[in-house]
Amino acid sequence: MGNVDKRGVLDDAIFDYQSTKDGRVLLYWHGKHIKTLAGEAARKFMTQIENAEGKDAQLIMAKATGHFKHGNERRK
Repeated sequence: MGNVDKRGVLDDAIFDYQSTKDGRVLLYWHGKHIKTLAGEAARKFMTQIENAEGKDAQLIMAKATGHFKHGNERRK
């Protein structure tokens, strides 16, 4: 992972996800639903997250949202 999370933001497990019976993936940030993945994007996400834990899983979820890679996100 290298220097991707220089400020240690992902240490706090700020992202979470839930998969649905119909194959969609719901992504959450601080408990707030922020994005839904469906189809190929959902399948790709589930393949990536399957064996990931901790900070690696947080990074996969952050990248999947597409809006959390600029470094200016507010902290709660």
